[in-house]
Amino acid sequence: MKKLFLLVFLLASSGTIFSQTQEEEKKAITRTIQLYFDGMMERDRTKLDAAFDPSARLIGYRGENFTVTPYEQWASGTAKGEKRDPGKFENKLLDIDIKGYTALAKTELFWPGIYYYDYLTLIKIDGQWKIVHKTWYEEKR
Repeated sequence: MKKLFLLVFLLASSGTIFSQTQEEEKKAITRTIQLYFDGMMERDRTKLDAAFDPSARLIGYRGENFTVTPYEQWASGTAKGEKRDPGKFENKLLDIDIKGYTALAKTELFWPGIYYYDYLTLIKIDGQWKIVHKTWYEEKR
């Protein structure tokens, strides 16, 4: 009976440890995505660089046009100009799915006149979660 109790305890404990680890990873991924959101809103290249791997690609549709943009090109353009007024924008993280050192995050960005839907692929590199791919779709409001 003691062995059965010990086995059940160990299995239950390992599930708890796994859940805690998953929650810690979700928090770390959420921080990376918040850097992405903040970097866009503040036009802060340092925050964008902290969120993205330099080899990342951004692929999606602008209207009917399919676009593939290297991270450097996107970040350089995004970091130009004045900070955006956060009262006019809403950026939401909807879901995170983690498998090992990879993750997929789903976001919605409601900006003046347009909605953006992003699927962000992240990989844990040297202990840090980085966005390595962004697939996006825009929809006029």
